[in-house]
Amino acid sequence: MNLPFVKYHGTGNDFVLIDNRSGIWEYFIENAPEPSGKNSCQKLVSHICNRNIGIGADGLILLQNKVGYDFEMIYFNSDGKTSSMCGNGGRCIAHWSFSLGLGDGKLLNFWAVDGEHQASKKDSVWAKNTFSIPDNQTEIIQLTMNEVNDYKLIDTDCFEIHTGSPHYVQFSKKDIHTIDLISWAKSICNKEVYKDKGINVNMVNILGNQSIQMRTYERGVENETLSCGTGAVAAALSFSILTHLQNGEIDVITRGGKLRVHFFGKKNTQPESNTATGFHQIFLEGPAQKVFEGSISY
Repeated sequence: MNLPFVKYHGTGNDFVLIDNRSGIWEYFIENAPEPSGKNSCQKLVSHICNRNIGIGADGLILLQNKVGYDFEMIYFNSDGKTSSMCGNGGRCIAHWSFSLGLGDGKLLNFWAVDGEHQASKKDSVWAKNTFSIPDNQTEIIQLTMNEVNDYKLIDTDCFEIHTGSPHYVQFSKKDIHTIDLISWAKSICNKEVYKDKGINVNMVNILGNQSIQMRTYERGVENETLSCGTGAVAAALSFSILTHLQNGEIDVITRGGKLRVHFFGKKNTQPESNTATGFHQIFLEGPAQKVFEGSISY
């Protein structure tokens, strides 16, 4: 039996995508030669995402039917467990869905674990000028993100913020590329408050008034990824809180490329306060590219 897939990446954050609208994923698992068992799905995802013995990816995404929507996105981390929202993964599956003829060719409305999202293609001329992408096959996908009201200041330059996934965001004056990110991030993840559910950990440098760079350690991958969409949103919104920026757009430079975050702050009604109480109309923009396609067989 063959299980078709495509491989995508969004600024280096890579995913295996499977069209499961026919239920082929469950059928493949049920009929696999090895005993199925309750953890067979998790084991298969982990095997596929393994970079040494599988296809290799930061995560696996199923494209499924959903009444009232163009599709549903089911996301698994590379450890095989279902997880919270993935921004880059959402942009990648949206790009693929356009190619499959879903939506009206301009806009997609889909469901993910954190609720409803919309995705659209950006104008190609604007995309080239903004993201300096030479590859004609790469398109910029804009993804709506849900409102963010859950954040707290841990220190003057450190935030805990939920942008569809939980993030720990630390601003640093040191060059983030000289920091042992993995050791530092693991020390954060091992704190009692984060041990059970885990947290994504981000280190950020401020580059300018509307530009930051970041590195991310992702839970479920348990390693650094070249980019993280929800992390980029978390870093951008944390930057806006830090600098009292009520709304705007922030360029976020990851190791895998550039993302852009648009947002509007909710006005704080407290007298003499210039910090937003939350954020809405949040958009994540960046490139999504198909890498290759194939099939898994047994």
